[in-house]
Amino acid sequence: MYTYGYGYYGFDWTYLLLVIGMLLSLLASAKLKSTFARYKRVRSASGLTGEEAARRILYSAGITDVQVRPVAGSLTDHYDPRTKTVNLSQDIYGQTSLAAVGVAAHECGHAIQHATNYAPLEMRSAIVPAANLGSSLSWPLFLIGLFAGIQPLVTAGIVLFSLAVLFQLVTLPVEVNASSRALKMLQSTGILGSDEAKGARSVLTAAAMTYVAALAGSILQLLRLIILAGGRRDD
Repeated sequence: MYTYGYGYYGFDWTYLLLVIGMLLSLLASAKLKSTFARYKRVRSASGLTGEEAARRILYSAGITDVQVRPVAGSLTDHYDPRTKTVNLSQDIYGQTSLAAVGVAAHECGHAIQHATNYAPLEMRSAIVPAANLGSSLSWPLFLIGLFAGIQPLVTAGIVLFSLAVLFQLVTLPVEVNASSRALKMLQSTGILGSDEAKGARSVLTAAAMTYVAALAGSILQLLRLIILAGGRRDD
């Protein structure tokens, strides 16, 4: 039995692409959790909490219209440009660890990007609706087109999924830049010394690798869609 030009005896080898993507994501997530747990136990010399560090960074950057507030959960930290709020999780908001001030500074990095009209951030915000549409409709359209033999639907599914991949591609430099801004502000404001900054950098680098893994996984999924579509046409 030959299956759509990409496997024998009913085995679809393109599942390996999904497995690779899942493994990359799991490894990146495990690395982040272990690195965060390590530096969560190391108190910063300044004794500032994540909240206090965030407020100092925003003040030093001349940003006075952004609020810092707590949110539930672990590693749920984010900057919301719609409400202009730096939202810090319970592991960050009231904690004085290197991990806490590093993550808080990273979210402030996004606030600074927003305040300075950082182009990649604006581009990411602009493509959010298209990316959400692509994420929700790409697979249904692709599968319907694949099994019903309707090539325009297959192509539409691939194009829509590409929009989701594009969003993750644009997200990566946004996150890396926010971390770079964070590390500079942590040192220039005296929140962390040079040795302490190494710990914060380790946490932020591990966090960045989760975005790299997510992008790699999405690219592998896109490649799988293209291969499946090509195999169907060969039938």
